[in-house]
Amino acid sequence: MSISVLILAGSRDGERDPLAQMGNVSHKALLPIQNIPMIERVLHTLEQIPEIERIWVSIERPSLLAHLKDRVTLLQAAPSPSESVAQALDVINTPCLVTTADHALLCPEWVREFITKSRNADVDLTAGIALKSTILQDVPRTKRTYIRLSDMQFSGCNLFWMASPQSKTVVTLWQRLQRYRKKPLRMAMILGLPIILRALTHTLSSKRLEQRIHTLTGARIRLIPLSDGKAAVDVDKPADAILVEQLLSQN
Repeated sequence: MSISVLILAGSRDGERDPLAQMGNVSHKALLPIQNIPMIERVLHTLEQIPEIERIWVSIERPSLLAHLKDRVTLLQAAPSPSESVAQALDVINTPCLVTTADHALLCPEWVREFITKSRNADVDLTAGIALKSTILQDVPRTKRTYIRLSDMQFSGCNLFWMASPQSKTVVTLWQRLQRYRKKPLRMAMILGLPIILRALTHTLSSKRLEQRIHTLTGARIRLIPLSDGKAAVDVDKPADAILVEQLLSQN
C-alpha cells in the first residue's frame, strides 16, 4: 500500500522563534543542523522508504520551500497545527502519516517500525511515543516533557498515523481543546471531570484514556511505544539543537 505523508513545517512565531533567530532563518524548519536544514533532513529520511509515494509540506509561506517543489507538494498552513492537519487531510485523505519538520533525528527504521505497529494495531489513529525508561536509557542527556499515566510515563515522538477517515474526528477534538487551551475549565468540560481528576491524581491509565477519546470521537486510537528513545527528541529549543548536533556527530 502506498503511503502519503504530511510534514508540518509551520511556525506561529516565524522569525521571532528563538531557533529561527539562532539560525538567522525565517522559520524553525529551515534551521540548519550540521549545515542541512531540518526540513531537508526529514524529507531525506522519508524518501528512503519505498512505500511512501507522495510527501506534502504545510507551511505559512510555501514560497520559502519552492526549491523543494520537485520533491514535495506544498500546502498553505493554517494558524494552528490542528487546523493545518484538518485542512491537509481534506486534500490528502487517509491513510496518512503525519510528522514535523523539527524531527531532525528522524530515521527510516523508526518510521518503518511505527507504520508496521500502527497497521497491526488495526485502529483509526495511532500516536508514536517513547517510554521514559527507554528515553533515559538511550539519550539520558535530553530534557523531555513527560505525560504520566498510571501504567506508563512517556513523551511524544511527533509521529501520527491517520489510518481511516474516522481519525479526522480526533483532529476535530484537538481543535476544540486548542481553542480553549487558556481556559482549563472549558477543556475539563470537554474531556469530562472524571478524566481530569484521574489525570491529576495519576490514576488515569492509557486504556482509559484511549476509551475516553473513543467515546468522545468514535475513533479507535492507540499509543504506539517505539524501541529507540531518541525518537522522542525533536528540536523545540536551542538546547535541543545542540544535543541533536552532538548525537549526529556520533554516527
